[in-house]
Amino acid sequence: MNSDPNGLRVLCCGTFDHFHLGHESFLRQAAALGKELYVVVARDENVIRIKGRAPDNNEERRKSIVDASGIADVVKLGNRGTKFLQIVKDIDPDIIALGYDQNPPKFLSETFPKCKILTLESYCPEIYKSSLYRQASQ
Repeated sequence: MNSDPNGLRVLCCGTFDHFHLGHESFLRQAAALGKELYVVVARDENVIRIKGRAPDNNEERRKSIVDASGIADVVKLGNRGTKFLQIVKDIDPDIIALGYDQNPPKFLSETFPKCKILTLESYCPEIYKSSLYRQASQ
């Protein structure tokens, strides 16, 4: 666990394709939970493996858009392949913030027992959801 006595380190992860107000709300809620916000943007290959399709925007573009929002203290690309939890160990968060539509792996709390795992509120999901943006662009 983060040993910084001045505040909590918060981690959130996601694809962040078609960055929109729902993503911004998620990141702002996560940032409000601690002193430092780390955001891990999913690698293209991991999005394909998990969601069964490629994101519309490549990983570098998605990372740069999240970074340009100015909400996170650190924005990183996730690890390649199946060692995706290594980045959680490297960041060593106190809190992992999940989006309302993210389901944590069952072993997440077992692997990081001292880390609080919170699911954050949605922000107008009937309007601000990447799948809706994807459908509109097709």
